[in-house]
Amino acid sequence: MQRAFLLSLLAVAAFVSAPPLHAQTVDDPYSIMRPEPGARQPKASEPWLPPKYKSPRGTQQQVKRPRTAPPLVQAYPQSPPPIYVPETGRLLPNLPALPGAGPGGRETGQDRALRCQHQAGVYGDATGNREAYVGGCINQ
Repeated sequence: MQRAFLLSLLAVAAFVSAPPLHAQTVDDPYSIMRPEPGARQPKASEPWLPPKYKSPRGTQQQVKRPRTAPPLVQAYPQSPPPIYVPETGRLLPNLPALPGAGPGGRETGQDRALRCQHQAGVYGDATGNREAYVGGCINQ
């Protein structure tokens, strides 16, 4: 019991007698770093701004960016002609095509396959054999 009391008394004396430690600060209360010797002190009003760009040769010329041509805006492509379904004897119109992923907005093979699958779902039973309809639409 006496040993525990002496240890706690020793610990309290160590904490009480130690001087408080403070970080070395100049203007920033949150900085724990000491500035390098001979370093320029930042202005108190703008410490977060990077330094202004200085040309390595001291020239005053501005950078001139070349003008880019505006992108070519193309209208939606024309829809292909209607598809004849031999099983039902009907002509089913193609849905309007959106600009494709190809160069210049052309419809790629993947775009065409996706459009034909969508049309087969829209027309349902009117397409007859769905796989035959999609294959004929893609190969059109």
